[in-house]
Amino acid sequence: MTDLRSPVQYADDVLIRESIRAPERFAPLFDRHATAVHRYLSRRIGESADDLLAETFLVAFRVRESFEPLRIDARPWLFGIATNVLRRHVRAEERRYRALARSAGSDRGVHLDEALDDRLDAQALRGALAAALASLKPPDRDALLLLAWAQLSYAEIAATLGIPIGTVRSRINRARRVTRSALGLPAESLGLPEES
Repeated sequence: MTDLRSPVQYADDVLIRESIRAPERFAPLFDRHATAVHRYLSRRIGESADDLLAETFLVAFRVRESFEPLRIDARPWLFGIATNVLRRHVRAEERRYRALARSAGSDRGVHLDEALDDRLDAQALRGALAAALASLKPPDRDALLLLAWAQLSYAEIAATLGIPIGTVRSRINRARRVTRSALGLPAESLGLPEES
């Protein structure tokens, strides 16, 4: 008897396992997770996100046999692959943050109104944030941005990066401290979620 259920109804781990024999079963994973992975990549690398998204899913497809069946949700696995793809492009990311920091520091001319002042203040903070992110060690930046931009839990970040949760805590704590200091903010003001 033929199974008439759509592959979209299956859990990620089932689709990955079945895709080993029937490669087309991998497609619903892209439909489920591409938007979140793309959002994370575009916030990290900008215009190259489309290419990196394609590379992420190509790598995931190629290494799908290594997916651990204990995980039902493929999100941490895919973010781990995306982060590894990003590491190969980290120099471009660091150059982007430094360029943002330089451009935010340039003179923008006469202040016309309060709304414009607010936008300029936000833009200056953006430059400082970009400089702070550029100054972070890549492993610390990866952990912080997986928390802030991908909205992964500490446990998901640990699974994504293949490190113990204690290491995730250390990296995020260190990244927060450096970022707060660079922005001149008090300890509790960065606005990132605490460990869940």
